[in-house]
Amino acid sequence: MSEIEFRLERTPVEESDDEIQHDEVPTGKCIAPLFDKKLKNFRAMEGVPVTFTCKVVGIPIPKVYWFKDGKQILKKNRHLKRIREGDGTCSLYIEAATNDDDGNYTVMAANPQGRISCSGHLIVQSGLMRNRPMIHSQRVRTRVKQVEEGEPCEERFFCPHFLQAPGDMVSHEGRLCRLDCKVSGLPHPEIIWLLNGKPICPDLTHRMLVRENGIHSLVIDPLTKDDAGTYTCIASNKAGQSSLCLTLGVVEKEMKQAPQFVEKLQNTGIAEGTPVRLECRVVGMPPPVLYWKKDNDTISDSKQRIRQV
Repeated sequence: MSEIEFRLERTPVEESDDEIQHDEVPTGKCIAPLFDKKLKNFRAMEGVPVTFTCKVVGIPIPKVYWFKDGKQILKKNRHLKRIREGDGTCSLYIEAATNDDDGNYTVMAANPQGRISCSGHLIVQSGLMRNRPMIHSQRVRTRVKQVEEGEPCEERFFCPHFLQAPGDMVSHEGRLCRLDCKVSGLPHPEIIWLLNGKPICPDLTHRMLVRENGIHSLVIDPLTKDDAGTYTCIASNKAGQSSLCLTLGVVEKEMKQAPQFVEKLQNTGIAEGTPVRLECRVVGMPPPVLYWKKDNDTISDSKQRIRQV
C-alpha cells in the first residue's frame, strides 16, 4: 500500500459527488468494499487517450472517489472524466494526455463497512509519434464507419435478479457441500462468492461451477470446520448488482479413540467375609462399554453379591 492510499483510508475526504447514496444506519448484511480489478500503471505519449479502470463490489454499493497525487478529482473537472457502470466497473478517462497529467492516480471505494483504495501511475512522454497514430486513427475511423453504416441497434440491460437462492444450511464435516443459485440478467451477470466478507478463491476444495441451465454452484469437498460462517453471493453486470446471504453450519466429525486403560486392576488380598472393591479407569471415544469376567466367565448383573459401578 502506498502512503497516499494509507492516508486516504484514514482521513476525511470531500463528500463524493457520486450518484450512490448511503443510509446513515445501514440495514441488512453489509460487506466492506472489495476490488475485483485494480488500477494499472501506464506509459503514454502526449496527446494519446488514457483510461484507468477498476472494478469494485460491496454491500451497500460503495461510493467512489478519485485522486491525483493525493488531490481529489471532482465531477466539474472536464479534462478527467469519470465513468461508472452498473457492474461496479469505474473508469477515469483522459481524452488527450498532457505533461500535466503525469502523476499518481488513486481510486478509493467506501461504504459504511470501510474503505479500500488502489493506485496506478501515469508517465506521459513528450515527442512525435511516427506511424502509429495514423494507423490507430485509421482503425478508429474504420470502426466508426462500420457502426454508422450498419443497422441501428439498441442494447438492452437488465439488473441481476436471483431466481433460485439457497437458504441457511447445516452440513457434516468431511462431506461434499454444494451451494446453488440461479440468477438472471442482461448481460449475463458475473458471480463472486464471499465467506465472512472475504472473497473465496477457487482451489482444490472450493470450486465455482456453472451448469447449462444457468445455475451457479459453489462446491466444497471435503467440508471442514473452517468453512462454517456467512456466505454472500454477489451477482453484477452493467445494469447493477444483487446479492444474497446464507449461513452454513458445520457439524464436526465425532472423535474416535480406541479404549485405553489409564488405571489397571491391582492384585488384592483380603480376609474372607470382608467387602472388596476392584477399580480400573478406562478412556475412549465414544465411551467404552465395560464387561467384567471371573476366571474367563462373564459376571452377570443378576448376582446379588457383585455390583458394577
